[in-house]
Amino acid sequence: MEKNEKPDFELTEEQGQLLVKLARQSLLERFGRHAELEDLESRLDDPVFERRCGTFVTLTIDGNLRGCIGTLEGYEPLKDGVRRNAVNAAFHDPRFAPLSVHELDKVRIEVSVLSEPRPLEYKDADDLLRKLRPGIDGVIISKGRASATFLPQVWQQLPRPEEFLSHLCMKAGLPADQWRKGDLEVKVYRVQYFEEPH
Repeated sequence: MEKNEKPDFELTEEQGQLLVKLARQSLLERFGRHAELEDLESRLDDPVFERRCGTFVTLTIDGNLRGCIGTLEGYEPLKDGVRRNAVNAAFHDPRFAPLSVHELDKVRIEVSVLSEPRPLEYKDADDLLRKLRPGIDGVIISKGRASATFLPQVWQQLPRPEEFLSHLCMKAGLPADQWRKGDLEVKVYRVQYFEEPH
């Protein structure tokens, strides 16, 4: 790994699990289930949770996506971003109906903490395929107003770079083969992600 590719900072597994609990707590609060709430505030008092970075919260039920919302850049402290994105993933992902109370116990939560996205310079489609690192890179593409991202975890479903890029173009509302034309702006980022235990 080149020096400039290291994540901006490293969270421990324990810190990551606190963020997952915070996301769960944010949903419990929305449903008025206060009896189940933990006292997390004192444990979130660490300066690391004040860092500004992009975050995504992903919800799944039985391995199927149930909501995923996030920000690519750090507009607010890490803990605030996780709180907001948990609620948005549950209630404001336009692909899904709002989460219902009976789904709350079935949903699994994953929190992703992003490094600063950096431009990926490439000459043509073949060069882009060579430079992408499946399983490592989160990818943002944009052309004009069209833009979309896939977290690195999406490589698990789309392991071939050609397929990954085609689906990402379609997500952005572009033709599936737009990446072959060499005119997309591409950025990549790294992710630390933490999920609830099974």
